[in-house]
Amino acid sequence: MERLGTGIGWRPEIADAVERMPGIDWVEAVAENVCSGHLPDSLRRLRERGVCVVPHGVSLGLGGADRPDAGRLTALAERAEALGAPLVTEHIAFVRAGGPLTASPRLEAGHLLPVPRTRDALDVLCENVRIAQDALPVPLAVENIAALICWPGEEMTEGQFLYDLADRTGVRLLIDVANLHTNHVNRGEDPAKALAELPLEAIAYVHVAGGVERDGVWHDSHAHPVPRPVLDILTDLASRVSPPGVLLERDDNFPEPAELESELGAIRRALEAGAVERVKTELRSAAIATAARRTEPEGGGSELFGEVDAGRRERTRGGDGELLGAAALARRQAARGVPGEAPAGAGAARRGDETGAAGATRGAFGPPPQEGVDEARQRLGLAQAALLSALVAGTPVPEGFDRTRVGVQARALAAKRADVVAKVAPELPVILGEGYRPAFLGYAQSHPMTDGYRRDALTFAEHLLSTGRPADTRARRDLREWWLERSGPAPRSGRPVHRLARATRRALSRR
Repeated sequence: MERLGTGIGWRPEIADAVERMPGIDWVEAVAENVCSGHLPDSLRRLRERGVCVVPHGVSLGLGGADRPDAGRLTALAERAEALGAPLVTEHIAFVRAGGPLTASPRLEAGHLLPVPRTRDALDVLCENVRIAQDALPVPLAVENIAALICWPGEEMTEGQFLYDLADRTGVRLLIDVANLHTNHVNRGEDPAKALAELPLEAIAYVHVAGGVERDGVWHDSHAHPVPRPVLDILTDLASRVSPPGVLLERDDNFPEPAELESELGAIRRALEAGAVERVKTELRSAAIATAARRTEPEGGGSELFGEVDAGRRERTRGGDGELLGAAALARRQAARGVPGEAPAGAGAARRGDETGAAGATRGAFGPPPQEGVDEARQRLGLAQAALLSALVAGTPVPEGFDRTRVGVQARALAAKRADVVAKVAPELPVILGEGYRPAFLGYAQSHPMTDGYRRDALTFAEHLLSTGRPADTRARRDLREWWLERSGPAPRSGRPVHRLARATRRALSRR
């Protein structure tokens, strides 16, 4: 894997600052915000300077029950080629549910939602990843996500789920240490155990970001400074492996450039601290191995001992680290043709649980039969549709979920919808003033998103106009003019920008 170094998430709001920032080896751009035929000047200049740009997708929904959309895959491939990217990344999440697979209304979350860590979800995810890998011109890496809610009846830990995914598909992993912290606070999951279970050799790069805790719930906001616990997890990861790249994410509430540079400095120091611990561990292992060789009888299986020692050197520390060391040993033995070892999936089998045995069987003999995956898609689709409907359409919470947490997630999704619609249609908050947010949240309670944020903005405006709102006559006229300009196949006039500007100025003059 190409070494990327230290990077930062490129966003239009901080584009100039990123260009001037010292020590930036690479940047990551949200794929859906980049047009392959018209790259932003800032990204073009960075590329000309030799700065690597990686497209980071957010809407593919690889963890959903449906197969990945061909159009979205084509768009992602085009962005990778336009940016000359060495890889592309996406999330292990579902973002939409319903539709023909479940004979239910098609719904969109507008957010990354967790998949259940079950065999069904893993089978579907593996097939979706393979479809994406075949459609993309460069390698794919997938990211673990943050979650507020837990699925009932999960069969694997996050580390086991990611291990089997990488083992079965060869996909690389984008490990977000901030998301490990989020899941520690919200779901009681131990970050060290997750790191111990990961296939560290599959890591493509690492995300670091900030968040905020409210009422005992950690929100992965990407709008706050990186906290110490996240940096500590990064140090733990760096004590186990040298990550090819590390990137700071910031999506909102952007600070001054000096503060971003300070956070990058803290990230580098966390990596250095982990590297020191890693070297110490390697030196101790080497000393133990040397001492053991000195006491080994002549001709007493030194070659085998060397293989065991190699496995130890690849072993992660803590949790199931011993078992992952055995997995590394199994892979080496399989490559050399050592009898009695499975050529694939051996690491999963050595975990000794039912999930591991299933993973080993699939790894050795190929993916599950197609009819089995199709049935898993339907079961997963029904479960995801029921949960998403409860989150965005107010239907009953499915059995087994924490109702309080589902409520927290539902309010967070509605708030995010309001924020994103205000960004993609900034005229709406101007026209509606302080009434925008309460009006949108009221609308969201009974109008789930079905076709993206831009369509959501139009539907919201249409809903207000159909109910005689806003009460102010001029604001209602401005809103109607805004809606008419965008709801048809083409603008109503040859100068829509000028007309919109007049409406915006009128709205501002009233404030």
